[in-house]
Amino acid sequence: MQSVQPKHDVFHAIADQHRRKILMLLANDERSITSITDEFSISRTAVNKHLTILYESNLVTKKTSGRETRYKTHAQELKKVSDWLQYFDVYWDNKLENLKNYVNDN
Repeated sequence: MQSVQPKHDVFHAIADQHRRKILMLLANDERSITSITDEFSISRTAVNKHLTILYESNLVTKKTSGRETRYKTHAQELKKVSDWLQYFDVYWDNKLENLKNYVNDN
């Protein structure tokens, strides 16, 4: 069976401040679009567009019950971001070590 490619890249999805806030809101519990929209000064349509991008990036899951759709963060996909950032840990470790040596020598 072939896996389905996400329509949006995880890095594109988290590039927007609204989508990052939505991910944080959904990290601990499921929420409806109404509950999410109440946290923003943007329209419900705009929130829905952000949720669509997050869903198409596999960053949120959705569950429909009757007329209500509830969303929750699917954090496993964020591992890609973590892995990418870990690549730069060596860079920062070297910079901090150089700073420590500089401070100790002066």
